[in-house]
Amino acid sequence: MKPLKALQRIQQVDLRMLLWFERSRIYPVFMSLVRMVSRSGDGYMQMLFPLLAAAFSSAVGGHFFAIYISAFAIERLLYLLLKNTLRRQRPSAVVPHIEALVKAFDKFSLPSGHTMAAFLLAAFAVIVFGKAAAIVYVWAVLVGVSRVILGVHYPSDIILGAILGSAIGYIAAAYL
Repeated sequence: MKPLKALQRIQQVDLRMLLWFERSRIYPVFMSLVRMVSRSGDGYMQMLFPLLAAAFSSAVGGHFFAIYISAFAIERLLYLLLKNTLRRQRPSAVVPHIEALVKAFDKFSLPSGHTMAAFLLAAFAVIVFGKAAAIVYVWAVLVGVSRVILGVHYPSDIILGAILGSAIGYIAAAYL
């Protein structure tokens, strides 16, 4: 498949999935939960988890904290570089009937910074703390899905964010 055709196909799938997720917006209680999950990806968990790890497990937790903070800084730099280089418009700017239900921090959507940071935390936590930290992956997936439901990202923004965040987590863990 030619690159342009592949990108067009991805855009078509993105739009179909975006519209499918949009149908869930009619449930007020569900949408309250979606907003809460999305807000949890604003950076609070990415700072709280390493601090708690350092406080409760001084040997491993302190090492986790130091390497994670460095990995998080690298993730943020890569996120900003990609976002401002790729400059993909958010769904609400491109698709006429899609409304963003939350205010995005910036103008562009690819990759999802919330998802990228959440998957960095999840990957690194599972590598360091094992299966007990697998619940962090569930949270990371929910953060990503919430961003699509809220209309600020396409599904492919989430997928790329998950891949990049996980990759940074695995690379950071190599330095343990």
